[in-house]
Amino acid sequence: MKKNIAIIMGGYSSEYKISLKSGNVVYDALDKESYNTYRIHIFKNKWVYVNDTNEEFEIDKNDFSVLVNDTKITFDCVFNAIHGAPGEDGYMQAYFKLIGMPQTSCNMYQAALTFNKRDLLATLKPHGIKTAESYCLNLGDTINETAIIAKVGLPCFVKANKAGSSFGISKVYKKENLKAAIKNSFKEDNEIIIEQFLDGVEVSVGVISYKGETIVLPITEIVSENDFFDYQAKYEGKSQEITPARISKDYQQKTEIVAKKIYKILGMSGFSRSEFIFKNDEPYLLEVNTVPGLTKESILPQQAAAAGISMQNLFGNAIEEALTN
Repeated sequence: MKKNIAIIMGGYSSEYKISLKSGNVVYDALDKESYNTYRIHIFKNKWVYVNDTNEEFEIDKNDFSVLVNDTKITFDCVFNAIHGAPGEDGYMQAYFKLIGMPQTSCNMYQAALTFNKRDLLATLKPHGIKTAESYCLNLGDTINETAIIAKVGLPCFVKANKAGSSFGISKVYKKENLKAAIKNSFKEDNEIIIEQFLDGVEVSVGVISYKGETIVLPITEIVSENDFFDYQAKYEGKSQEITPARISKDYQQKTEIVAKKIYKILGMSGFSRSEFIFKNDEPYLLEVNTVPGLTKESILPQQAAAAGISMQNLFGNAIEEALTN
């Protein structure tokens, strides 16, 4: 019997448009012989099932069901395609856990931890994971530019602590531009992280659970046409994403070992994509994404294709693993 699969997309953050694209790619790719698929839009003002003629039907949050023409539809599993809040920060994971609904991304704690760059890096540091020097600020803190520069140097990156898709990020070259960059990041989050600039090869590494095994996908090298891998570079073609990466066997092995180690240390499941920059021949972790982009332009699907895994198999496997775990 075909399983009913809810594909959740949208969300509450600046990433909602990208999430809608990702969700629709999943919807189109999933095997219709195996699954009945339903697009579910999750927004602050509404949770709705959207059918193929764009009619909307309200989701009953008590059990995540929907009434369509007097027929109640319940779901066997949720495919999570929400980037940012509330799909990547633990809230949806906690909700589905409470109602006993299988879902494809990692668990609540792992989602919340990885979404908070500051806490993630602090958690991994004792395990020997190398990271850039950083300086953290909460909204309302006194901004001491001299102390910040003494810690991280110039140029540096100013980032929203809990945001993705390069929203709220700036590269700062001069002390006098620091406050404006901080103000920009605070538009996205009430916590920010200011990081040392690492000048080296940047790579993105997908680690997934596939057919019961943790596997590292072929590594992608990021070559941005812009000053760094910003929103334009990620989504508007202003970068080269080269898979497999043009890196030495030594670099490849080091990165694979560290990426897999992080996945295991954190007790991850589902998809993950970690970003690294090489410094002194060692991979330094920037961040971990637990609901990476799933559009045709996105890195993880490119990596899966290089590993010989079709989108249909990539997404279908995530559902089957969620149903059996």
